[in-house]
Amino acid sequence: MKINYELMKSTWAKYLFLGLLVGSFATEVVIPQVAVAQTTTPKKKPVKKKKKPAPKPTAAVVAVDTTAKAALTPVKKTLPVIGDTIRRSLRNDGAVERNLIKDRIPLAYQHIREDDAVYRQRVWEDIDTRQKINLPFRYKATEDNGDQRFIAILINAIRDSSITAFDPVDDRFTTPITVDKIADELVGKADTVALYDPVTNLKRKDTVISEDFDPNAIVKFEIKEEWVFDKQSSRMYCRILGIAPLKIITREDGTVIGETPLFWVYYPDLRPVLARYEAYNGHNFGSRMTWEELFENRVFSGYIVKSTIDNPFDRRIAQFIKDPVLRLLESDKQREKIFDYEQDLWQY
Repeated sequence: MKINYELMKSTWAKYLFLGLLVGSFATEVVIPQVAVAQTTTPKKKPVKKKKKPAPKPTAAVVAVDTTAKAALTPVKKTLPVIGDTIRRSLRNDGAVERNLIKDRIPLAYQHIREDDAVYRQRVWEDIDTRQKINLPFRYKATEDNGDQRFIAILINAIRDSSITAFDPVDDRFTTPITVDKIADELVGKADTVALYDPVTNLKRKDTVISEDFDPNAIVKFEIKEEWVFDKQSSRMYCRILGIAPLKIITREDGTVIGETPLFWVYYPDLRPVLARYEAYNGHNFGSRMTWEELFENRVFSGYIVKSTIDNPFDRRIAQFIKDPVLRLLESDKQREKIFDYEQDLWQY
């Protein structure tokens, strides 16, 4: 077979020329695109203008601004501290070491079945601490566990979160009350007074002024209790449910308008606290009972201000009897009804 080399050379020459032609055409097309890409100018980013620093205020302006910030800052309220900080004795302060009071635990109540409670009456009593038998409520001494006044025991227990205080919106312990609200009721809301510079007559700052709490101003307490006759043990029980200190409301001239509870405390929660405090005994200082024993043994005097006996409209005695002497007689009459029920069950 004879190969025609002349034909092959001409064919390869054609292909080479065609390749060069295509390459030149591609170069002519790409180069203008690159050129265009290089000639396009990028968009410039907007330059942020620097703010000029504000001029420094004068000393008088700074004082006013600081006052404005201080006025907006809320004042944190706490319960008033009754007495000085508790200072414990470094030596045995007595002829006899008394350590049992620290470990006392109140006895649990005897359980009363609902079917055995054949008689129940609720009673609200007021305890006036100005009566001679109630003077332990006003005992002002300070001991290793702090102030011995009863209102101080309640407030210190609330501050230490040992018990929960409830809002006096009702006496059924439905709404816990905040510490700020108790502080407002005890010492009133704080007033803000502006102080001015005597030279420039510009306001320098605001000062918060509040009154001091006087524990001796609390002279009454209200207790809520229930009298229950248990047919299983044939005994009448009195169970205290709650205690509330009463605040006396007066006019500017000192005239008494009325009384209102500051807060309610659930008594079963308060019993362990009261078991660690001793009540004052004016006849024998060495044989004192605890506050829990004082309430359980009813070593106090009170008068009924409301009860569930013949009271379908749930009214207090003061609402239908205006004479204070007749109110006391009605209080004794309702107490006798409770005792007479128990006595009438027996035959002699």
